[in-house]
Amino acid sequence: MVGSDAWFPDMTREKIIFCWSGGKDSALALNRLRQDGRYEIVSLLTTCNEHFQRVSMHGVRLELLDAQAAAIGLPLEKVFVSQRSSNDEYQEKMTACMRAHQARGVSACAFGDIFLEDLKLWREANLAQVGMRGIFPLWKCDSRELIREFFALGFGTVICCVNDAYLGEDAVGRNLHAEFIRSLPPEVDPCGENGELEKEVG
Repeated sequence: MVGSDAWFPDMTREKIIFCWSGGKDSALALNRLRQDGRYEIVSLLTTCNEHFQRVSMHGVRLELLDAQAAAIGLPLEKVFVSQRSSNDEYQEKMTACMRAHQARGVSACAFGDIFLEDLKLWREANLAQVGMRGIFPLWKCDSRELIREFFALGFGTVICCVNDAYLGEDAVGRNLHAEFIRSLPPEVDPCGENGELEKEVG
């Protein structure tokens, strides 16, 4: 069977970590990697705000993050940054984290990015400094196809924040479903790639 782990003994699989934001794109990217026998995902990795005790990316509580990791069945490593973390602080802590994983045989870090070229280049440059590479399973995929894939897989997600230039606050807390996607203004990407909305897998 294509993608079956039986075809790829553990000793031949590349050890990687996955930067888990807790959102829809992360869930899709992780699902694709778990179906790909080339990789062994040794850990999820999430950046968290130490002061607020929330995920830095989506601002959700760490209890939800822990519940997600438990449901996924993978170890979770949290990298804590200060309340008003600088880019230097973030890079210093992430570099230390990557070096520690590299010493245990990890050679790559995977992300759920789709379109943001500057962000991808920045991630790749930071990883290259420690001799690692980035993996981007969703890169340049059609966002409407991705959202259809998300629904087809039976995943569920809740909108946790919106950009009020595109959507009202009544959208926050709503479950994401096909009808809601059809109701979005044409300028809003269904995956929120331009910061229109953030979604948390529940």
